[in-house]
Amino acid sequence: MPIREDDPQPARVAGSQVVQRIALLMRLVAAGQRSGLRLADLYRAADLERPTVHRLLQSLVAERLLRQDSHTHRYFLGPAMYEMGLAASPKLALRDICHPHLQRIAKLTGDTVFLTERSGLDGVCTDRAEGDAPIKVYVLEIGRRRPLTVGGGSAAILSAMDDEELNRVCRANLDRTLKKFPRYSEAVLRRCIGRGRSRGYIVRDLLEIPDVRTVALALRDPRGLPMAGISVSTIAPRLGDERAAQVAGWIRTAVDAIEAALAAYAPGAHRAGASAQPAPPGAGQALTP
Repeated sequence: MPIREDDPQPARVAGSQVVQRIALLMRLVAAGQRSGLRLADLYRAADLERPTVHRLLQSLVAERLLRQDSHTHRYFLGPAMYEMGLAASPKLALRDICHPHLQRIAKLTGDTVFLTERSGLDGVCTDRAEGDAPIKVYVLEIGRRRPLTVGGGSAAILSAMDDEELNRVCRANLDRTLKKFPRYSEAVLRRCIGRGRSRGYIVRDLLEIPDVRTVALALRDPRGLPMAGISVSTIAPRLGDERAAQVAGWIRTAVDAIEAALAAYAPGAHRAGASAQPAPPGAGQALTP
């Protein structure tokens, strides 16, 4: 059936497209918050026309959702985002519980520690702590979003899923992961997860940066479902097998304490006999590559 000029459907589609474009630009700016992003960076990363991106960015600046540095002309998140973030913050933020533990791990290892939370098919870096090692590895900026198939913390989350959910996430992320990370291999990821399930922690070499290695463990919610991953990243020579096991032990201590704190805050936690549910079936079993 042809669409009439007075049909409201095209307006709805156009409106949703604008929202999707704005959301994409906001995520890109959040991921580049440390140094800011130029207009050229944004329209290329978003794969949109320059005038379209410029118009949207200026509207976001006018609404204080973004700010533009007057000297460098780079874009950063604006004060209105901070205000709304405060209002949207949960009463109990995982980041608040985890941060002291991340700092302790960073002090013990000297390396950089990351908290990656699951958001649908993605992992989002929500916190990090830096050690005093002379060589720093800045794998992730806070706020950066990547497919769950990329990164050590995300691999830890995947390893704690049941196989049905793991397969669903891998299928859904395959095309966009390969587009952004040409070196990605699902077979390599599955072998990494299988070894991680056997030893109890993930060891993974990074796709984006050569000679950088990560050790990671998953965090489970009180139902036993994976909600986040804690990872330590450094140059590969600092993470041989023996030290990787030692670092994993420190992360495990933190994970146990954090999960206990989450269980204490869970609804019904103070009822007699209330406890977290066991891990999902399939998690903890090695995968066939």
